[in-house]
Amino acid sequence: MSHIVHVAVQTPAHSAVGDLLSYRSDEELTPGTLVRVPLGKREMLGVVWDQPASAEPIPEGIELRGIAGVLEGIAPLSQDWRRLVAFAAHYYQRSVGEIAVSALPPHLRDMTPEQLARRLAPPKAAKTKATNPKSRNQKAQAETIEETTVAVAEVVATTATISLVALSAEQALVFEQIEQQSGPFLLYGSTGSGKTEVYLRAVQAVLDANPQAQALVMVPEINLTPQLEERFVARFTPQYGKDAVVSMHSGMTNPQRLKSWLAAHTGRARIVLGTRMAIFASVPQLALIVVDEEHDASYKQQEGARYSARDLALWRGRAVGAKVILGSATPSLESWHASTPEVGRYLRLNMPSRIGSASLPRVRMVDMTQQPKRAVFSPPLLDAITERVKRGEQSLILLNRRGFAPVLFCADCSWKSDCPHCSAHQVFHKGDRTLRCHHCGFTQRVPFACPSCGNPDIMPLGKGTEQLQEELERLLRNVQRPDGNPARVGRIDADTTKAKGSLEQQLAQVHAGDVDVLVGTQMVAKGHDFRRITLVAAVQPDSALYSSDYRAPERLFCLLMQAAGRAGRDAQYVTAQDSHPEMWIQSHDAQNAVYAALRKHDYPAFAKQQLQERLDAGMPPYAFQAIVRADARTQEAAQAFLLAATQVARDANLPYLDEVFIYPPSPWPCSVWPMWSAPRCCWKPPTAAPCCAF
Repeated sequence: MSHIVHVAVQTPAHSAVGDLLSYRSDEELTPGTLVRVPLGKREMLGVVWDQPASAEPIPEGIELRGIAGVLEGIAPLSQDWRRLVAFAAHYYQRSVGEIAVSALPPHLRDMTPEQLARRLAPPKAAKTKATNPKSRNQKAQAETIEETTVAVAEVVATTATISLVALSAEQALVFEQIEQQSGPFLLYGSTGSGKTEVYLRAVQAVLDANPQAQALVMVPEINLTPQLEERFVARFTPQYGKDAVVSMHSGMTNPQRLKSWLAAHTGRARIVLGTRMAIFASVPQLALIVVDEEHDASYKQQEGARYSARDLALWRGRAVGAKVILGSATPSLESWHASTPEVGRYLRLNMPSRIGSASLPRVRMVDMTQQPKRAVFSPPLLDAITERVKRGEQSLILLNRRGFAPVLFCADCSWKSDCPHCSAHQVFHKGDRTLRCHHCGFTQRVPFACPSCGNPDIMPLGKGTEQLQEELERLLRNVQRPDGNPARVGRIDADTTKAKGSLEQQLAQVHAGDVDVLVGTQMVAKGHDFRRITLVAAVQPDSALYSSDYRAPERLFCLLMQAAGRAGRDAQYVTAQDSHPEMWIQSHDAQNAVYAALRKHDYPAFAKQQLQERLDAGMPPYAFQAIVRADARTQEAAQAFLLAATQVARDANLPYLDEVFIYPPSPWPCSVWPMWSAPRCCWKPPTAAPCCAF
């Protein structure tokens, strides 16, 4: 007897193929089962889905194609997971199959049933022929339950006593509220206030309460995962076993991602650490979700199926009854607004003080209009860095732009190193003499002369971390450390951490004191616990202010506040050195409201001022916005499509259309050039139309 099954398949984008495709199966399959199905001339992975409420009968004379194979040994994906995928597909306007299949490990998508059977086979049975290769989902589920029960019994029998650090009064109060309330929670804690310890205690509580419970802990950046994983492994491995903590992020190999996914899916992994992709992990016994640095824009997927992992975490927690903790020293304005007493969607928990006697660094402003022209480092800042090196302390220099220079420029014909495949510029990397597009990845060698006019004198414009490191090495070449050795300048960005293990190695050098001055992008400005850094400097932060994005002030404030939090975290070290932690900011707009709030470390005042501006301008969180973006080979074609779409929306006479404001189509804004460095730019004040000439 044949059965009709509905399968979610990753169909071609913008095709007329529906969300679910119907296939024939010789036996009834449980929803959530992973199968291989034919689609055209290809064979791909699919997920058996629930019967659609509006399913139409198959017309007479049409013969359905059959299921190519079932991926045995993997229990069906839970109904809660399928609900999450269905919601994300509906809300973010993508097909169910696209979300479902892309949420599965890449290694699993390409596996045949035979390959998966070999992958799951025990090592001892690898050379013997399976006695029952046709075992189905019921057997897989029974084996999974049996393995989990045995693992839990072994863990209980070998539970080790873990000595916990004493909580501060603020930490204890926050943890008590998390225990007693249902949430969701917004944990607003100053940098260095001990938010991670609260996360650890919250995870410990849910795991102790239920022997099958699981927790999902999310971080915005891949480079933060190893550091957090180390703390979680040290805390929970003695009690729950070596497989209790797994990671999920794109920096892992495909086999590693599959192994972590299987551990979470079967329940062997009690704690899953990951970036935004981990929100779709199959965690059947989910009891707690932690979103660390919840304000970070990295939680938004910007390519393919776009989604916000933070928002999906809140939805998923509510759907399965799991507690959700959003943590940050600089919460997003949307979350801050939602935690106000007037709105009350989140319960705000406050931890304003640092652990111990550590204090927040003093913020010092340098007005670059009063400094020597073209100076990268002002004399006062250079003196402060030199003094720290001589005392054996460390400094962090922040510039959120990697490479040597943002662009190459020809003064004769105004040629620029534009990317031929997208609208961005190619960044000049001096180390390997290449031009790289940081948006689409296109790379080419630096030309010997201007490709347009042949002028050999093409020059770099702007500064990158590579150039900053070179400049600091020149300026500090005669400065000595307390041991008599010359000052050492290090750099951590996406270019220096490409090789596997290079990030961990460089961070270890910083922690060991082998680096005196660290130059880095935002990847070192948040989450890291540097114990010897007592000075942080932002050398060119102004360019982030002059963006067409209304969130620019908020994002700059968050970045600088997080960077300032890297200074003076170890109260004992600061006291022993008789040092005073500082945050230096070099700016051409020193009176800006962002810097005024930063000098006082007053996020609530900054948030209040920004929310009032948003309210007056009718911007989120007081209004909803959606963007329709068109990509085409020419600007005219894209603009014509958007104009036609606008007219269709008006002609459709949709309900409440009179309450919707439709902005006219506009080219993608140019935010590459700071207003003082562009030689020929159509930059205008932010109130005018965005710059698009470049």
